[in-house]
Amino acid sequence: MNPFSEELKNHTVAAHEHAEQAGFVTELLAGRMDASQVGAMLLQNLVIYRALETALEANKDPRLEAFADPALMRVQALEQDLAVHYGDDWEQQLASGELHVTPGATAYADELAALGPASATYLMAHHYVRYLGDLSGGQIISALVQRHYGLGPEGLNFYAFDGIGKIKPYKDAYRSHLDEAEFSDDEKQEILHHAVVAFETNRQVFVDLMQQYSQSSSRL
Repeated sequence: MNPFSEELKNHTVAAHEHAEQAGFVTELLAGRMDASQVGAMLLQNLVIYRALETALEANKDPRLEAFADPALMRVQALEQDLAVHYGDDWEQQLASGELHVTPGATAYADELAALGPASATYLMAHHYVRYLGDLSGGQIISALVQRHYGLGPEGLNFYAFDGIGKIKPYKDAYRSHLDEAEFSDDEKQEILHHAVVAFETNRQVFVDLMQQYSQSSSRL
């Protein structure tokens, strides 16, 4: 029988590929957009991670403790990035609606905010999809947007995990924690389901960003 971490990876392959093939991602990483779209993407992430990390902090399920590493938390890094992309008054711009949050990001954050205490399987799935994805593909995204758009690392703190050491051993340890966590068979099925949905939820954010970009470009 395969370890659960391997089962989870295999179960989400198609959903992962589908999310990665969203037009916004392929266009951005090919250098066919403009630097403002990097800030737009980071803004959506801030809205999502604020809700996700609040939900993680509120959940007291002991099985999630092994994953609750402060070095993974992204909100502070994202706040630093938005100050670079939008200026020190970015919070005011966000509150006033000057900075646009997509419907997909809003719906995702609202869903996280509505979680009750019995949400360990949901949070485990979304933790896996978000943070392990950031540790993997995020490094590629950072390198490509710096190359294509002339950005410096000071506006891409979201992708920098300085407190975890080397990424591969950290990811291996994460998967070991996942294999060792005492989730029942039914709960593992819930995690598999929620992980697929998480990829699709993330894809919807990219779809919204592409639509927003296309509409703004057509008005120029």
